[in-house]
Amino acid sequence: MNAPDQATPSSGHLEVTGLCKAFGGVQAVNGFSFDAKPGEIVGIIGPNGAGKTTAFNLVTGVYTPDSGSVVLDGVALGGQRQDEIARQGVGRTFQNIRLFKGLNVLENVMTASDPYADYNFLAAVLSLPAKRRSDRQAAEKAREYLDLVGLRGLEDDRPEALPYGLQRKLELARALALRPKVILLDEPAAGLNPSEVREFIDLVKRLHERFNFTIVFIEHRMEVVMNLSHKLFVMSFGKLLASGAPEAVRRNPEVIEAYIGEEE
Repeated sequence: MNAPDQATPSSGHLEVTGLCKAFGGVQAVNGFSFDAKPGEIVGIIGPNGAGKTTAFNLVTGVYTPDSGSVVLDGVALGGQRQDEIARQGVGRTFQNIRLFKGLNVLENVMTASDPYADYNFLAAVLSLPAKRRSDRQAAEKAREYLDLVGLRGLEDDRPEALPYGLQRKLELARALALRPKVILLDEPAAGLNPSEVREFIDLVKRLHERFNFTIVFIEHRMEVVMNLSHKLFVMSFGKLLASGAPEAVRRNPEVIEAYIGEEE
């Protein structure tokens, strides 16, 4: 089966400036900024509790920033709903896998096609030809994305019955079905064994080469970080600690003290 057609994005420039978010008296994110240019692979690292996932939640509309801005290709995303941000071209996976247990593998990926459906409410209620045609097209595309991540033949399986590594791939396939300009991956290698980690690195490289979307990912496993990142941003206590090329960041004494030194 051929991989899905998708034009190479001519955009995907994500600019995050001065994000702040407090929960009660705790400043989870404190003036954090990063940018990812079109086609870049950007890593965000830092100790547990540094605010990395909160930053992703602010970018994708799960939380509303207390201050700061999120801009995609010149369009401010602040104040938009999560579904609106997804329509702007921001796809995402989660640190704790979030799949729809009431749906099978194919249907999980098909849900991401809803923003592009070309039928109205009446057609959906009455199951008119436009609805049935749209569903067939969505199913065909979903199968292609599943094939692309190596899940061919598992369309009818329940996601909760899949091994953990395959659930990670399913979540990635669903994110791809959003046709993203930017895809955010929150600890995508968490829970994978060493061979699965290497397979994941190769998969991301293949997808990036094919679609040329911008990727921003949070990760603790340095094998993933060093093999994928074009540049790194380091968070500590909600703030930007360091940024730059991966090798330079890895040698930064402040980063070693705050984070990398804990892992090695």
